[in-house]
Amino acid sequence: MEDNITNTSKPKKVWGFLKSKGFLRPFLGVLVGATGGFLYYYFIGCNSGTCPITSSPYGSVITGGLLGFLVTGSPCMNSKQC
Repeated sequence: MEDNITNTSKPKKVWGFLKSKGFLRPFLGVLVGATGGFLYYYFIGCNSGTCPITSSPYGSVITGGLLGFLVTGSPCMNSKQC
C-alpha cells in the first residue's frame, strides 16, 4: 500500500513573516516600549530601591516592553467590532 499524499501548501517564508503586520507592529511596539521604559528609569527612576519596577533598569525595560506589546498587539486595534 502506497500513500500518494502530496503536500500542496508551501511553507511561509521567514522573510515574509517578518515583514507582515502580525509580526512587525508588535515587535516595534516592544522596542519602543522597552526604550521608553529605560528612559523612564534613567531620568525619573527610583533611587532609594524601594520601587519594585523603576529601581532597576531590567524591571523598567521589561515593563515598558510588555506595555508596548499590549498596546500594539491588541486585537481590537484595527477591528470595528470592539
